[in-house]
Amino acid sequence: MHSDTPSPSDTQQDPHDRSKPPLGRRSFLARAGTGLGVTALGLGATAAARPEAPARTPSFQSGRPIVFRGATVVTGDPQLGVQHNADVLVVGSTIRAVGRNVPAPASAAVIDGRDRILMPGMIDTHRHMWQTVVRGVGAEWTIQNYLQWIYKDWSKHWRPEDVYAGNYLSMVEALNSGVTTSLDWSQVLHTPEHADAAADALFDSKGRARLAYGNIFAPPQEWIGNGDVDRLLRTRFSSKNQLVTLQLAWDAPWDTAFPDRPAWEFARDRDLMVTQHAGVWGFPLDLGIKILHDNGFLLPTNTYVHASSLGDDSYRMIADTGGNVSISAESELNAGQGYPPTGKIRRHGIPISLSMDTSVWWSSDMFSAMRATLNADRGLDHLEAHAEGKTVHNNDLRTEDVIHYATQGGANALGLGSSLGSITPGKLADLVLLRADTPSMVPLTNPCHQIVFQATRAEVDTVLVDGRVLKYGGELVHPDMKRAKRLAEASRDHVRDLVGAQEWAQAQDPPAYRVA
Repeated sequence: MHSDTPSPSDTQQDPHDRSKPPLGRRSFLARAGTGLGVTALGLGATAAARPEAPARTPSFQSGRPIVFRGATVVTGDPQLGVQHNADVLVVGSTIRAVGRNVPAPASAAVIDGRDRILMPGMIDTHRHMWQTVVRGVGAEWTIQNYLQWIYKDWSKHWRPEDVYAGNYLSMVEALNSGVTTSLDWSQVLHTPEHADAAADALFDSKGRARLAYGNIFAPPQEWIGNGDVDRLLRTRFSSKNQLVTLQLAWDAPWDTAFPDRPAWEFARDRDLMVTQHAGVWGFPLDLGIKILHDNGFLLPTNTYVHASSLGDDSYRMIADTGGNVSISAESELNAGQGYPPTGKIRRHGIPISLSMDTSVWWSSDMFSAMRATLNADRGLDHLEAHAEGKTVHNNDLRTEDVIHYATQGGANALGLGSSLGSITPGKLADLVLLRADTPSMVPLTNPCHQIVFQATRAEVDTVLVDGRVLKYGGELVHPDMKRAKRLAEASRDHVRDLVGAQEWAQAQDPPAYRVA
């Protein structure tokens, strides 16, 4: 029911690797369980010895039910809350039951949840996956450096196979870190071959993804009618129930004549959601929101990325029309789009999701996104209070809030809130099991607090997408990290060689002045 379009088997010739022979399908290694620890039963629980784990990995053949036993379950469901020493039953692609002593079929694979936290899969609503092949090059950049080097100078060097390599590696790192759904903000799709490569990588990863089709080489009204989006809808994205789905991506309008209208009409007529960079410092700020409002395109299906330098009138218009905002706090704090607007958005009642933006700079996991969002909001509260000679006695934004943004908030932003975002019977089984027996997590006192402030991608033990195990016992089952590394390194070398050694070095160490 929720299956993706078939993609080439790993055993066939890899069309995206022009230099190496294909790899065989990675074997699922049997492994002994790791560690003894404390049973996490919540505050005041007594310690109990963790028995030796089975000597063999459970068999996760397709269709076999899976039951998590004895976990601390952060459901994200307001009715179910946090449950201790609880079980979760997965049958097929669906969560069937949550609670104590859940009965399971005799054939079910059992995953030991003791000393573990089970949480909903995290959702990233804004990730420029194609840029992953130049990871780390821009750690010293501002938004102006990024626009110069990535947008203006380097993006033309990306071949279809480089887009594939970036997307595939980005999905590997997302799934490895517990991000089960990612929106690929793919603004480099200026040929059908680039678009197919982006889609191929998402399908091949077996993760859940949204391809947000964009093209920075021309304004949207110039490419939207070229037939490629319709081709993809017809041949690759015909169902909204598949793992990988389609929407559109572009920047908020700047021209009051609204030449972008054909693109917005195209999206409306095909029931396609739109994600847009908006409210970014250095660009027309509130003007874009006003243009969309005046022309009837402030829609509940719109995601406004950053939205960090808008005025109250713009926030009110977004709130009144049901739009949502994707906050990329690490990005906004470092690049200069504007201060993360979490507090202002909350005060206007606008739904929030989180994103990591691009690994040209940043951490690319949602634990970092949650921490950065919370730290930025609380830091600003303290700074503003101190400026008035006051003291903040209680924090407003809480750990449960940012977990919600990283899970249910992301699902809502993608129009998937009824099927994803919480551990609720009937929803799809996109789940993440975190170790709570590591040096960073022991003793487990409050799972929500520790997910946000102590957990890292190293604690991600097991990941399910659509009921399928993609990571188990700390090891990726699929996608293939060795293949991702090989493809990404080849693409990085290709871009670096075309850029040239001098510019490549200069880009990594731009002048250290504060203002131009």
